[in-house]
Amino acid sequence: MKIDIAVARLAALAQTSRLSVFRLLVQKGPDGMAAGEIAERLGIATTTLSFHLKELSQAGLLKSRQQGRFIYYAPDFKAMNGLIGYLTENCCVGSAEPKVCATPALCDVKA
Repeated sequence: MKIDIAVARLAALAQTSRLSVFRLLVQKGPDGMAAGEIAERLGIATTTLSFHLKELSQAGLLKSRQQGRFIYYAPDFKAMNGLIGYLTENCCVGSAEPKVCATPALCDVKA
């Protein structure tokens, strides 16, 4: 992953409502949720939510699909895992200890 893509994705998540939307959609899974349901669950005005969904989509973190008159949004798990992988790919390489990371995506280094 290029650093500018990582920065754009992190910037998109660096806002309370957008992070809440993304976490809700991650919990929901690949089927996603309709925009109206997201707005209702999080108590966000639909016009404001539309802006946040656009930002997350432009960063490559969400996929959308039209079903009837509704638009469903779901996380792009490949993009999410790519960002996590980018952040952790060199975890512990400078450590004198054997690799202490539980998984490539989860560092359990004690300071």
